[in-house]
Amino acid sequence: MQRSKLGLDFDKVNYAKGVSRKIADNVQEFVEGYTTVAVERTLCRLLGIDGVDNNEVPLPNVVVDEIKDKGVLNQGVMYFLGNAVIEAGLNPQQAAEKIAAGELDITQLPSHSVEEAHEALKPYINDCIDKIKARKAKRDNYIKTIGEGPKPYLYVIVATGNIYEDVVQAEAAARQGADIIAVIRTTGQSLLDYVPYGATTEGFGGTVATQENFRIMRTHLDKIGEEEGRYIRLCNYCSGLCMPEIAAMGALEGLDVMLNDALYGILFRDINMQRTLVDQYFSRVLNGFAGVIINTGEDNYLTTADAFDEAHTVLASDFINEQLALIADLPEEQMGLGHAFEMEPGLENGFLYELAQAQMTREIFPKAPLKYMPPTKFMTGNIFKGNVQDALFNQISIWTGQGIQLLGMLTEAIHTPFMSDRYLSLENAKYIFNNMKNIGDEVEFKEDGIIRKRAQKILADSIELLEKIEKEGMFTALEKGIFADIKRPKNGGKGLDGVVEKGSNYFNPFVALMKKN
Repeated sequence: MQRSKLGLDFDKVNYAKGVSRKIADNVQEFVEGYTTVAVERTLCRLLGIDGVDNNEVPLPNVVVDEIKDKGVLNQGVMYFLGNAVIEAGLNPQQAAEKIAAGELDITQLPSHSVEEAHEALKPYINDCIDKIKARKAKRDNYIKTIGEGPKPYLYVIVATGNIYEDVVQAEAAARQGADIIAVIRTTGQSLLDYVPYGATTEGFGGTVATQENFRIMRTHLDKIGEEEGRYIRLCNYCSGLCMPEIAAMGALEGLDVMLNDALYGILFRDINMQRTLVDQYFSRVLNGFAGVIINTGEDNYLTTADAFDEAHTVLASDFINEQLALIADLPEEQMGLGHAFEMEPGLENGFLYELAQAQMTREIFPKAPLKYMPPTKFMTGNIFKGNVQDALFNQISIWTGQGIQLLGMLTEAIHTPFMSDRYLSLENAKYIFNNMKNIGDEVEFKEDGIIRKRAQKILADSIELLEKIEKEGMFTALEKGIFADIKRPKNGGKGLDGVVEKGSNYFNPFVALMKKN
């Protein structure tokens, strides 16, 4: 039986996980019957389709738009591409190029059975599976031979807009001690219903997420890691309207960490909930198979809702995200479930409440490499106070055994971090992590004290919320604004027209192949 420093009742924890599983199973029942344009474009990419047409439209979009315009998206792109292999003797890339040139109507070829179409695509399916396995093996070999930094991983961002300048900044951060480099995605890309192509040198608030940019950064981080004698992990975003596509690109190019939340796009980008919940499932299957750690976005709730009053909604979302990930066969060891140090600094005993939340999250999800987010909402531009706020955040992280520490910047709320800002943040974290390394093993929490009572209340409140969501269903709960005080309509938001019920010829063999490995 797991022992709780907080006096948590693990029967209640298990009950909460059971209720969350019912919520997730209900969502999955819907997911199984539908596909989306993003899922179908992902399948194109997994079969080797890449590049753009004369108008710079990505070929996966060209192919999927073709079958959508002809009203047969519900049959799935795999069926039509398999037919093309049989009837026209074209591989998927060649078929895409002919569709783009107006030389092939993929929907008018003589029809073969689903089994025949599947058989025709097996060489391309197996080739993709082998490529992703090889990428994962390369990471595993690096970790086995040169090792990696200790947890909590020190996670910092680069966000210049220019991938080549990002490389310079990433190298500096890695040499200063960073374990994870997150290339922040350019503002608004999550709302693009296509993935831009090639290397990019312009972006606002971040750098465009493209497969070539992934390749460039991965190549450089491998080189730096070999020189520094430790593996450097690469993070990017597969949230938004292209969630599974970017997950596939990351799997093929060797990314290690992906921002991938089941609810974030619904709440904070007004992406239709049906679209997001279908897309998140396939993206998590891909991430699970590729050995990618997902980061969920519960910290974002606290940017719109009060961190003290709404702490239980963060835990409830963690519970649900965990169960949705398990359905996709994503191991607990790859679940960077999110939470944050976001209480108002003037709150009396705020540090104790933050400590309770972090310890509670650690105990409830013992195998997860929890992603702990820094103070942002109440950073004022006073860099001296900011450095102290980040120091308190770092203390809680090492005390409670967090897995991924997204380092706060003393210049938060002023500008995108300079190299010097990152250096000071890394210095702060390394000092505290070393100086307080075993504090969590040494300190017990007072029975019936503030910390224990706080954690027990958050768990009780989250169970009450989960029971409400289970009774109403996830879709209704989101419509009522249960998370982050944001209401979203089931039939509203962006991307709903890209959701379709699966037809009789539909097949996607990647799910079964990836989930059994």
